[in-house]
Amino acid sequence: MSPTEVRNTNLIAGCIAKDPKAQKTLFDTFAPTMYAICFRYAKNSDQAKDLLQDGFIKVFTKLGEFKFEGSFEGWLKRIFINHSLEYIRKEMRKPDMLKVEDVYNLAVDDFQFHNLDANKIMTQIQKLPTGYRTVINLFIVEGFSHKEIANLLGISENTSKTQLHKGRQMLQKRIKNDFQ
Repeated sequence: MSPTEVRNTNLIAGCIAKDPKAQKTLFDTFAPTMYAICFRYAKNSDQAKDLLQDGFIKVFTKLGEFKFEGSFEGWLKRIFINHSLEYIRKEMRKPDMLKVEDVYNLAVDDFQFHNLDANKIMTQIQKLPTGYRTVINLFIVEGFSHKEIANLLGISENTSKTQLHKGRQMLQKRIKNDFQ
């Protein structure tokens, strides 16, 4: 067992035993990474902080379910992604999900994002409508397929593709406007 796995095992055992020091250490260790996940799905930093806090409450109540069969951090990430998606589904009820089934086949402008400041891109992603922002994060950042996104959000694969296409178009337009 690696030193990280031993440390995580001890932290998990301490948290299950409701040791406040272990809980604080677990939070302090993983909060920055989990906050980044929450922030990608949230509308703003306050909402991301709420998602982070609620996500850790879920983590502490579900720690006994962790089976030590994979990466603990991966297990945490899955909880925070699912928690963020659950929040979006409850609050938004997919108001800006498009039903246009064939739009995704249109070519996306060749605008180059790789030379841009990551903070500027993230700021613009935060401003996208919920549907676009969610699909862009799941597809581009998290690496989910359109089929997986469709299952997670309760939409069709084509709707996922449409959201990605429209979100990219809107993002490109906003970023281009920033540089003109």
